[in-house]
Amino acid sequence: MFRISIFEFRILAIMPKYFYVAKSMEGQEKAAELEAKDEHQLAKILHQEGYVLISAKASQEKKQSSFDISLPFLNGVSLKEKLFFTRNLKVMISAGISLPRALRTLAEISKNKIFKKVLLEIIEEVNKGQSFSGVLAKYPKIFSNLFCNLIKAGEESGTMEESLKNLTMQMERQNDLRSKITGAMMYPAVIVAAMIGIGVLMLVMVIPKLAETFRDLGAELPLTTRIVMFLGDFMVQKWYLVILIIIIFVVALRIILGTKSGKRAFDRISLKIPVIAPLVQKTNSAYTVRTISSLLNSGVPVTTTLEITSGILGNVYFSEALQKSAERVRKGEKLSAALKSFGDLYPQVVVQMLEVGEETGETSDILQKLADFFEEEVTNTTKNMSSIIEPILMLFIGGAVGFFAVSMLQPIYGVMGTIK
Repeated sequence: MFRISIFEFRILAIMPKYFYVAKSMEGQEKAAELEAKDEHQLAKILHQEGYVLISAKASQEKKQSSFDISLPFLNGVSLKEKLFFTRNLKVMISAGISLPRALRTLAEISKNKIFKKVLLEIIEEVNKGQSFSGVLAKYPKIFSNLFCNLIKAGEESGTMEESLKNLTMQMERQNDLRSKITGAMMYPAVIVAAMIGIGVLMLVMVIPKLAETFRDLGAELPLTTRIVMFLGDFMVQKWYLVILIIIIFVVALRIILGTKSGKRAFDRISLKIPVIAPLVQKTNSAYTVRTISSLLNSGVPVTTTLEITSGILGNVYFSEALQKSAERVRKGEKLSAALKSFGDLYPQVVVQMLEVGEETGETSDILQKLADFFEEEVTNTTKNMSSIIEPILMLFIGGAVGFFAVSMLQPIYGVMGTIK
């Protein structure tokens, strides 16, 4: 019997999230989510930003640790399911069907039990007189801040159909981008997985037999051969430790990436790798301009638009750039001038097109076309990645095969040389 101390989990409670409604001194209303210790602190934070708190409600989202080791497929509702919901809701609303009836129909045809339950709860709250956007905000794990604010803008302006159209387009583009990136990564992932599988089979089935032969011959073995033999014996005799090591590595990696410092380090590295950096930059730029275009087109204020957009970006540096830009815009600076100082993240064309949009008053339309351009660039980049990664993989595989071959053949030639 033995005890293995892997690592100590330190669960750090985070502040609760509040869905709030606030008004600026000019009477402009703002609805969003924010972390705060309590409502008093929330009011203080909003006051510093020039807003007065009207109402606040603690999010029903469960408190989490400082890291999240939940798996993506356990989060409940996929992007495709939400896209199906939004697209069909738009069709029903445009056909003149009431919101509760449309939601009930979509709940009945939903195959996801979690989503069905949530939709039925939403119907109940809407029938009680609560706003659709306000009810959606109670389910932040399913409906993002972007989703809620676009719906809210549609409710206030009476253009719900247009808001749902913008949401549908936004999610379709997001789904397309994800599919393209996943497709580009699939080929190298399959090759690496196959190589690892073949390597494991050789270590478990071939190497032990050759090792036994070498021991019987009593031949002097080079260092590389001894390393390969050790790996083979270890995987055969202590396979459970190999599985344990893999599990520890995966969990530790998720914990590290779940922390702010770990995520920051990973995002910084992704911006430095020559092959990956252009894809990260173009993907985040596409998400940024597409989201800003959708929100501005729905009548959401610029500062709120930037805050919402910063929350959906995957890279922390792009997210922080928009948060800082929002502060500068709030002080009276133009968005193009605010983003100009982040030239290492956003391409110059983003700033130039924003300047044109601000001068002509067609920022939303121009950014929508720019988003199409970046998404096309992502497509081209993913295609080029396959041609770049393929020779690198071939070299890597060739090196691994060569190492095994030399390690196993060198002792055989040594033994044959002694037989004369």
